[in-house]
Order: sequence, then C-alpha cells, then structure tokens
Amino acid sequence: MKNLLATWTPVLCLVVLAATTSVAAQERAIEFPDVDGYRTLAVDLHTHSVFSDGMVWPIIRMQESERDGLALMAVTEHLEYQPRREDIPHPDRNRAYVVASEYVAEAELEVIVVNGAEITRSMPPGHVNAVFITDANALLVEIGETGYMTRLRPSTPEEQSASEREAQQAIESANEQNAFVFWNHPNWPRQRPDGVARLTDMHRGLIADGLLHGIEVANGDFYSAEALEIALENDLAILGVSDIHGLIDWDYTPHAGGHRTVTLAFAEERSAESIKEALHANRTVAWMANWLIGREDVLMPLIEASLLLTKVERSQDDELIDIRLANVSDAAFDLRVTSGHRFNGPPSTMRVEPHSDLDLAISGEARSSFEMAFEVLNAFVAPETHPTLTLAVEVPSQ
Repeated sequence: MKNLLATWTPVLCLVVLAATTSVAAQERAIEFPDVDGYRTLAVDLHTHSVFSDGMVWPIIRMQESERDGLALMAVTEHLEYQPRREDIPHPDRNRAYVVASEYVAEAELEVIVVNGAEITRSMPPGHVNAVFITDANALLVEIGETGYMTRLRPSTPEEQSASEREAQQAIESANEQNAFVFWNHPNWPRQRPDGVARLTDMHRGLIADGLLHGIEVANGDFYSAEALEIALENDLAILGVSDIHGLIDWDYTPHAGGHRTVTLAFAEERSAESIKEALHANRTVAWMANWLIGREDVLMPLIEASLLLTKVERSQDDELIDIRLANVSDAAFDLRVTSGHRFNGPPSTMRVEPHSDLDLAISGEARSSFEMAFEVLNAFVAPETHPTLTLAVEVPSQ
C-alpha cells in the first residue's frame, strides 16, 4: 500500500496542479460583455520575445495570451533593432511568428496569433507597428551589418533623410500586404522628451495617403491624452497595447488583480479577418489599468452592456426605492450621480466592483418612472471628458 501511494502521489500532484492552473487561467481571463451585433474581444497588437529585445521565448507569449483570454495576439519583433542577433541569429524575420503559430496549432490554443513587425526608427516617424502581414522580410531595408543602429540614431541630416525614406518604404510595403499599421507610443520620452505626442509632416502625409490606421493611446502604463486627441481628429483607431518585453506576471501582476493593457475590439466573429475589420472600422476601446478609453459611440454600448439595472422596487416599510446595479465586466466602474438623486447610504460618488452588485436606496423620489444619470469617471471619450450613463427606472406598482 505504501509503494502504491508513493507511485500515485506524483500523478495526484500533477492532476491538482493542472486543475489549479486551469482555474487560475479562467480567473485571470479578461472578460467584458458583448454588445449589440458584435463580440467584445481582447487583443494585444504589440509584443516582443527574444527574437528582438524581449526576455522570453515566443511560446511563453502564447501561453500568457491564452491565460489572459485574448482572442488575438500579434507577434511584433523589432525589424531593425536586433540586440540578440549574435546569440539567436535569424535572417528570417518571420521566425518568431513561425515558432508561436506552430505552438498554437500543436497545443490547440484558442488564441489567434498573427504576424507583425515593428518598424523601428528615430522620429519621424518613430516606431510603427504593422500587423496581419504575410512577410516581415519584405519590410526590412538592408543597409549593412552596422547600419541599423546608425539609422536608429541618425547623426547627420543625410542619415535622417535616409531613415525617413526607408521607413516610408517599409510602411508602404506593409500596406501592400494589406496590413493594419499604427503609430507606437507617440509620447515616448526617449523620442518626445516632454512626453507630448505631436504629429509631424511625415505622419500627416501617411494619414492623408491612408497608410497609417491607428495610434497607441495606452502603451503599458503610459497614457497619452494628446494621442487620443490625434486619434479623434484624424480618424485613427484608438489602441491599448502591452508592449510586453518581460513576463506579464511581473509587469501586470494578474495574480493580484492586474491585467495587461489591451485593445477591446468589437468584431462580428472571433476570427482574424473580423478583428482586422473592426480595427479598420475604429470599433475599439483601450483598456489600461481601470481606465476605458474610446470614441463615445463605441464605448457607451460597452458601458451599457456592463452595468445592468437588475432590481427596482419601492420599500414596503418606507418611501425609499431600492435598486441594484450589476456589473458584469472586469472593470470597476466609478460613478458620480448627475441627475440630482440622493441615496440613503452612499454619497453621490460610488464604485461598482467587477462582477458584483451594488444596492442603492433612492430617497426623496415620488415618481414611478424617471431617469438616473451617472458620469462614468473611469471612462474617457476625449481628453478630460467622461461619458454619461443614463438608466431608465420603472418602479413596479405594489
């Protein structure tokens, strides 16, 4: 009996570990409700592995994405910046994507992986991602074994002009592959020392020619109000990305309730083509920390689907109206009442925690039909501008 127990103990441990891992993966999966006509899908369009300047193998990236419940992840290694090329030589710039996609197929993961690349240049245009590409090699402009760093940090006007021409060529090549192309971390202090995102003539030209389709409003833990303004004024997709180099568990602490920065795409179905269509149509919301950032006509349906009025009744013992707000999303909603209603309990500013209910007792309201309005403080539809959620309240007769 002792030998039998010794034999089965490792197996039992593995079963328990597998079950625990599965539960943990489900608990950390990003979850938002679908909206009318569209599925709400979390995507990460900016990631790195050891095939450029990241710290992990591409397989780890795919395992993280599966745990996070992503619908899609893009492999976007730096094209020109290759600090590990002596340790991991790979003349084929598609290699990281090949490794990731082979693993996804073998492990039968649900996450979709797409090919991408980060065109890495000085400003302008800065760093630009191209995703849904077919061949990263076609975007690479060969300028010699040591020329890459020269172009990344041009020291003469001639080198700067050459860098801009080569970046333009790479962006045009990506568009020839029907890529979705966007501007990375436009407020990055290493390229914008004042931390302010601003368009250059080159960016304006790319936008006018239909070659630039989106902009990162949220990158990691950086948010740019100026980037949001640029997106709204120039019809660009509003994006949130992890730009992960280390481990998601280290940088975003999902075990402690954190999450990677992502884009929520509103697509007709869970497929690469449908998600790509949603990105080009600007049906996106950036989710960073507890902030939701997007166009009002895109963001409001998500908020309305997340916060539901599940109980309305007038108390029998008094004249209070009891209501219950149910939050079916991963965001904690911070609300401020703007319709003048008061409550027998919480103040006019309150929080509805993720996947939980908030019970309120409305005081001083004699009507049986009315509207309540809340300013959603953790949501932005423009710089320093919060949307308003309006709830229609119908009190059933007793």
